[in-house]
Amino acid sequence: MRGDVGHVVVLASYAPSLTNFRGSLLEEMVRRGWRVTAVAPDMDTRIADALARMGVEAAPVILARTGLNPLADVAYCDAVRRLLKRLGPDVLLAYTAKPVIWGSVAGFLAGVPRRVAMITGLGYAFTPPDRPGLKHGMISQAASLMYRLGLKLCDRVLFQNPDDRAQFVAMGLVRADRTEVTAGSGIDLERFSPAPPPTGTSFLMIARLLGAKGVRQYAAAARILKTRWPGTDVRLAGWIDPGPDAVSRDELDCWIDQGLTYLGRLEDVRPALTNAAVYVLPSYREGTPRSVLEALAIGRAVITTDAPGCRETVQDGVNGFLVTPRDVDSLVEAMERFILDPDLAATMGARSLALARSKYDVRRVNDQVIAALAEAQPGARNTYSSQPEPSTPMVRGS
Repeated sequence: MRGDVGHVVVLASYAPSLTNFRGSLLEEMVRRGWRVTAVAPDMDTRIADALARMGVEAAPVILARTGLNPLADVAYCDAVRRLLKRLGPDVLLAYTAKPVIWGSVAGFLAGVPRRVAMITGLGYAFTPPDRPGLKHGMISQAASLMYRLGLKLCDRVLFQNPDDRAQFVAMGLVRADRTEVTAGSGIDLERFSPAPPPTGTSFLMIARLLGAKGVRQYAAAARILKTRWPGTDVRLAGWIDPGPDAVSRDELDCWIDQGLTYLGRLEDVRPALTNAAVYVLPSYREGTPRSVLEALAIGRAVITTDAPGCRETVQDGVNGFLVTPRDVDSLVEAMERFILDPDLAATMGARSLALARSKYDVRRVNDQVIAALAEAQPGARNTYSSQPEPSTPMVRGS
């Protein structure tokens, strides 16, 4: 980059994620004087207008986000290459699998001087489904080969938890000296501000309706708890995803009939989080779960799994409980502890808020990402001034 100012292209697989999850980062880049272009499929007028209000240019590209057609992926790579050649950016930031893999190849072929990948989670290819088979094994092997190709062409690779980083290094997919770990994507502590928990015990899960998110275990736990404690309110928000382990509409309807409260897809999750006493995410694996960070910032106790990415956000018995992945009984036991001790949610929620403030402030994470993009040029980092960061003994593996 020229000094700490230049042209950054941010390549995503899903346009709404640019405003929902990367908005603060994009705004900070613009604030520092960078030209920023966001590239993603499904770039509708609403999202393009929202990006324009941030000072970010928008460009569409065609991508089959969950498809397995190699010809379509090669066509995507060539489209990105041609776009990057025309734009001539100083640096490319790509996140999620296909943009990281094919975008890095395209950036290399287009002569982009600096290429940075952000691994926001390992996804289906590295998370065995409940019934793994030959198809999953083939997808996993293919993903490993493609990641090795793409990451070899990157100057820096950012992971969101140490487990993912360690696995990719051990598998030989990336060199350790090119990697670093961020505290997820961070959370905007002004947008997600604390609120006292409601009276009574209520549970909420927000996720795409995929098996790997633990949604089936959550639904099973809800059925058990509704039998033991009929007044318990167990809520689910999210949408049916076209992924290979997606929940069917029939499954969802059955859960609703059994007493699970379904909130649908939410444009703004803050009211739902505010109206729940405990946040639950029994995922099999995450990068760093965004929904958990939102719950921490609002001041909610959290139940999640002792799994990569998830375990970073909770110390068992302090700001929530860690449960065994895929284990309904473990999940029921943790949820029941809040029913038996209603004051526990407020006590643990206060500790969650302290954690969000000390570790997950989005300004800290933005500084780290921007330093990686700018290759730590003078003036490119440390714009977030605060008291020295306190230690966070309540986070395992931090």
